[in-house]
Amino acid sequence: MAVTGKDDYSPLPIRIRPAARLVNLYIGLCLYGLSMALMVESHLGNMPWDVFHQGIASVTGLSFGTIVIIVGAVVLLLWIPLRQRPGLGTVSNVIVIGLATDAALAVLPTPSALWTRALFLTAGILLNAVATGLYVGARLGPGPRDGLMTGLAARGHSIRLVRTGIEVSVVLIGFLLGGTLGVGTIIYALAIGPLVHVTLPLLTIRVTPPALGTNPAPANP
Repeated sequence: MAVTGKDDYSPLPIRIRPAARLVNLYIGLCLYGLSMALMVESHLGNMPWDVFHQGIASVTGLSFGTIVIIVGAVVLLLWIPLRQRPGLGTVSNVIVIGLATDAALAVLPTPSALWTRALFLTAGILLNAVATGLYVGARLGPGPRDGLMTGLAARGHSIRLVRTGIEVSVVLIGFLLGGTLGVGTIIYALAIGPLVHVTLPLLTIRVTPPALGTNPAPANP
């Protein structure tokens, strides 16, 4: 998700509560993978990019999480001509979410009753909003897909048009390859923005200005 607004959620120029930021980052990424797995197991519709991931997985025979990692790495390579700079959070995003998704898919049941599937979907969307607030709020770098969108937008393109174009494209390709496109995809698209609008400010690591007369924290390596 590309984040815009008054607050700046880019990597911090100074070291602020590094342990807390790492905890937020990795808990957020693991929960993000779990939220993806919940939506996949609901069979009511995946997140836009996950329609694409699932479609490729069904064609190649590779695990869902493996495809998430491969696609994330390929997207990260596209940052090079856009002159985007990845952070620790960016690289971790590529690896951790895929591993967490495969781990969750290995233990989650596949519900058959509609009410249980709806519960999985609802839990997945809500958990995704919390996970996004945690890992983006850690300010250690955007995810590779978010960076692609913001990088293209920085070249003078509308962020709305860029995001819509990319997500519509991956959804259509993924659906044609066998990915699950359903009511859950639409609900996620409509609900995730307002939900993250609530979770992100609550979970963001805030900058604490140095006390008067003290030296500022050292710059990040």
